[in-house]
Amino acid sequence: MNAKLAVNDEIVVASHNAGKVREIAELLTPYGIKTVSAADLSLHEPEETGLTFRENAELKAVAACRATGLIALSDDSGLEVEELGGEPGIYSARWAGENKDFSVAMEKVEKALQERKATSAAQRKANFICDLCIAWPDGQIKHYEGKVFGTLVWPPRGSFGFGYDPVFLPDGFEETFGEMDPVKKHNMSHRAVAFNLLVSDCFNSP
Repeated sequence: MNAKLAVNDEIVVASHNAGKVREIAELLTPYGIKTVSAADLSLHEPEETGLTFRENAELKAVAACRATGLIALSDDSGLEVEELGGEPGIYSARWAGENKDFSVAMEKVEKALQERKATSAAQRKANFICDLCIAWPDGQIKHYEGKVFGTLVWPPRGSFGFGYDPVFLPDGFEETFGEMDPVKKHNMSHRAVAFNLLVSDCFNSP
């Protein structure tokens, strides 16, 4: 059976990251999907033991689906910096520490780049990656991956978005994700790319 989503379906967003939950809810609202977050339901936040974004997204979605009996949608995403061999990668959130202070995480990335004397745009290439995983109570699981490419700037610019957004300058734009109007970002971000694939696959009328 090819699982589909329909108007008035309720989905639990399997994340305790308020920024991610907000973005996903805003993407789903136009399709008539109701969302509730894992935090709102006081769900346990599972340990991310996977070695890839795909594995971590799936374990979060499956855990939330099993705990609630609802369709669950999870997002595992992060920043991959070419000069740093793909780091921080799946550890993007952990670089922010227990307090999830991304100003600390951004400083760590910049320090690592400076140690490598990576000052030119060509040396500061990076991409955001997102794996969206949706799990149904009947056991069906689907994945959708999106990427957006750019360069890292310093110092951070802008107060919109969350995470590493203030230092990420997407290719072809003059604004960082931190400076960009949220609607504009939603239309071209890594999460939007993955979400558009989900919409094409899971809705009868995209």
